[in-house]
Amino acid sequence: MWSIDNRGRYDRSKLRYPSDLTDDEWALIGPLIPGAKRGGNKRTVVEREVVNGLMYILSTGCQWAALPKDLPPRSTVNDYMRRWTDDGTIDRIHHVLYVKCREQADRNASPTAGIIDSQSVKGAEKGGARIDPAGYDAGKKIKGKKRHLLVDTQGLLMCAIVHAADIQDRDGGLLLMGALFGLYPFLLKLYADSGYQGPKFKDGLKHVCRQINLEIVKRSDVGKFVVLPKRWIVERTIGWLNRCRRLAKDWECLNRNALAFLRWASIRTMMRKLCQKST
Repeated sequence: MWSIDNRGRYDRSKLRYPSDLTDDEWALIGPLIPGAKRGGNKRTVVEREVVNGLMYILSTGCQWAALPKDLPPRSTVNDYMRRWTDDGTIDRIHHVLYVKCREQADRNASPTAGIIDSQSVKGAEKGGARIDPAGYDAGKKIKGKKRHLLVDTQGLLMCAIVHAADIQDRDGGLLLMGALFGLYPFLLKLYADSGYQGPKFKDGLKHVCRQINLEIVKRSDVGKFVVLPKRWIVERTIGWLNRCRRLAKDWECLNRNALAFLRWASIRTMMRKLCQKST
């Protein structure tokens, strides 16, 4: 938490842009980025500058055409983002940083409890036959996409998917849990709100993750604000991710690009968490 005493941990005024990577942050993810393929000319693109370009887009929420001239061209940054998404580089970076954050907190690499929730995001003005369709969330009166998140008890992102907003939480939750593919074998407990209540999600959860027990954390009947156990953790994670202005709305035409930016936002959070220095 930011305070006068620890403000030095968050000072990025000496960087070219506040979104740029520090040397310590680059040391975490640089070795995880694949090198150039054999054959052909030598790679002239600086991978660190590509990541700086991605972080600039993510942090400021600017248009691709508004990328500063001292960063790589927008076509280069966009091409590497798609390439790293398709070959699983982003997933590998995210998982390695996740394990390091767990070890830093003296926790096992695989958590035993998780919290699931969703966030409906208003879509931007876009259209066409080659975009992933949006939907209308009647409960929140939002037309756009829905981000489904699974976090651990520290608030670190474990898994996420992006889909149309008209998909109910219980259906999207099953898609999310089915995307784990045994990544967290010791996960035994899942906390959720009343949107996941009912036999459909419970039975489907037993089919995709037999060892996980579901616990519904219901809203308090008290007529005032009450912090609900465990559920506040995933809400805080959503707040962390929304510090990246690219996530303020659904600007992406494809769900895979929206998910890529969501993962980069989580990577950004974990990098800064690992590289904070007490001053």
